[in-house]
Amino acid sequence: MKSVLSAVRSMADKTLFIKWDMTSNKPAPTRTDKLQRLCELAATQAGYFTASQAHPLGYSARSLVHHVAAGHLERVSRGFYRLVGVPAEPHEDIVAAWLKHAPRSAVVSHDTALALYDLAPSRSHAIHLTVPRDRRPRGSQSVPAVELHTTTVPLRRDEVADRFGVRITSPVRTIADVADIGADPSVVVEATVRALATGLASPDELDTAVKLRSARVRQLVERAMKEAGRRA
Repeated sequence: MKSVLSAVRSMADKTLFIKWDMTSNKPAPTRTDKLQRLCELAATQAGYFTASQAHPLGYSARSLVHHVAAGHLERVSRGFYRLVGVPAEPHEDIVAAWLKHAPRSAVVSHDTALALYDLAPSRSHAIHLTVPRDRRPRGSQSVPAVELHTTTVPLRRDEVADRFGVRITSPVRTIADVADIGADPSVVVEATVRALATGLASPDELDTAVKLRSARVRQLVERAMKEAGRRA
């Protein structure tokens, strides 16, 4: 008798689970839904996206090949695509370079970050990115026109921002990094003056950013802040 009751209860439990599972399932997204989600993603990245980003949205490798053949997508390189028809943006090459290295926890940094924040009069040809040292690509994995910097200390949350369609070092971290690699002092001074004048940085934030840097960097940024005070 007990065995029969157990069997009945087990069947009832399974029936309840099946009913719950069926009611909890959401309808599969339509093609329009998937395309809208892909467009929303790509719109924040100058039209670019990776296959790994598209997969959770419902795009398999086969469907991406189909859309490339249909002229909806452009295959830039392996696993890297761009929506056809998206207007070109001034810094889309930076977005593209960052996306290729994003799986390695890359952030846009140094001279390139200065240019995006409009803290420098012009940007260098090379695109500067910073990655954890143990995630630096080797040999053939490197990308032309990209200058990679490495760090052994993870960037703090307040040292990174999501702007311009990329992950980018904060203004004060950017200034400290540029000073640290021995950039022309006039570049550091100008960037500091602009950052303080536009509210992108405060004296206290700059002091904190360079506190653990070399004496040379601290003195240079201090001189830059004094220059900013004179120009105010």
